[in-house]
Amino acid sequence: MRRTRRLPVAELEPYLLDLDSGRGSAGARERGSAGARSRAPALSAYLDWQIVFGNDHPVEVEVGFGKGLFLLCAAQARPQANFLGIEIERKYQLFTANRLAKRGLVNVRLACTDARIFFRDCIADCSVQAIHIYFPDPWWKKRHHKRRVFTEEFAGQCARVLVRGGELFVLTDVADYFALIQKLLARQPALTPLPPDQATAAADLDYLTNFDRKYRQEGRAIHRATYVK
Repeated sequence: MRRTRRLPVAELEPYLLDLDSGRGSAGARERGSAGARSRAPALSAYLDWQIVFGNDHPVEVEVGFGKGLFLLCAAQARPQANFLGIEIERKYQLFTANRLAKRGLVNVRLACTDARIFFRDCIADCSVQAIHIYFPDPWWKKRHHKRRVFTEEFAGQCARVLVRGGELFVLTDVADYFALIQKLLARQPALTPLPPDQATAAADLDYLTNFDRKYRQEGRAIHRATYVK
C-alpha cells in the first residue's frame, strides 16, 4: 500500500463509525488491525442515518471499500447522497479516512467490521438506496468459502435493507463466484436483475475501484450485474 501522510486521529474521527455507542454516532478510538478483524457490531437497535450523517439524504453502502477509490469519487460527484463504507481491515479504514479528510468530504462514514453481521444487526429495513459490492474476496480454497460475503442470508439482507426502487451493484473478475452470486440473488423475489446492457450503463463510473483499474488494464473479463428492488 502506497504510503501517504497520516493526519492526526482527531481529524479522522468524524469518518469512523463508532460501533460501541449504539446510537450511530461517528468517532472511534485507535484499535489494532487484529482486534478490528474479529469485531462485530454491539448495537441494540438499528442505526439512525439521521444521527450518523446529520441529514436525511439517501444512503448508499459499499461493502469492502479497500483503498476507498469508489467512495472518494462517488462522494465528490454526488454530495447530495450519503455513503457508508464497510471494511474488515482497520488499515484500510484509516487509509481511506485519511484520503477523505484531506479533501474535506463530509458525506462518508467508515465502519470496520464484518459486513454480514453489520447488515443483519445494524441496518433497518428499507433504509438504503444502493448497495455496492465490487470485487469481493473469492476465498479460493473450499474450506474458506464460508468466509465469503455472499451467502444465502446475506443475499436476503441485501433485499431487506434496500428501499423500493433501490439498486444492488455487483462486480467481480471471478466467473465461478459471479455464478454463485447470481444463483443466490435469483432466490430473492424482491430483486430483479437488469439486462446486461443496462447493468453496464448503470455501473459505468470509470474505474470503480483500484481492482477495477488493474484488472481492466490487464484485459481481464469483468462480470457485472445490477439488481433493482
